[in-house]
Order: sequence, then structure tokens, then C-alpha cells
Amino acid sequence: MAKPMTKTQLVAALAEKMDADKKTASAALDAMTDLITSEVSGGGAVTLPGIGKFYCRERPERMVRNPATGEQFKKEADKQVKVTIAKALKDSVND
Repeated sequence: MAKPMTKTQLVAALAEKMDADKKTASAALDAMTDLITSEVSGGGAVTLPGIGKFYCRERPERMVRNPATGEQFKKEADKQVKVTIAKALKDSVND
């Protein structure tokens, strides 16, 4: 498996695709991250066409088990960020 692309590499590739400097590309990436974070944390969803959908899912209170001790305890209800991958991205990976 290949190493994941770092933020520096992503910014450099984005700058090249945009025909812009790295500072502009970094600002665009940071703005996109902030927008997605604020929307999903507020209970909304964000769809990036061709990539997927980011959304928040509420999980109910449930019983869980500590794997080290085997002790069961009640875990409070919480929220989880989910990503549904777009079919176009799945198909491009499997071709």
C-alpha cells in the first residue's frame, strides 16, 4: 500500500492544478476543511461531487465491553462522523 499524501503534497498538487501559488492553494484547502467541519458539526451534511458525502450520525446509549478486563459498562449517546464514498470514486478505484 502506498503512503498517504501529506498536506504539503496535497497543497503542491492543488496549486499545480489551479495554476496558482501554494499559499492560495493552502488557503483554499483550509477554507474547504473549515466549511465541512462547521457544517457537519452543526448537524448538516456536505456532498463533494465525485468524492462522497460527509455527515454526522447520532449513536444511541449502549452497552460496551472493555476488551482488556471484559467488564461491561453503559456508554452514553454520542455522535459519529461518517463518510459515504461516491460511486464515481469507487468505480475509478476498481477499474
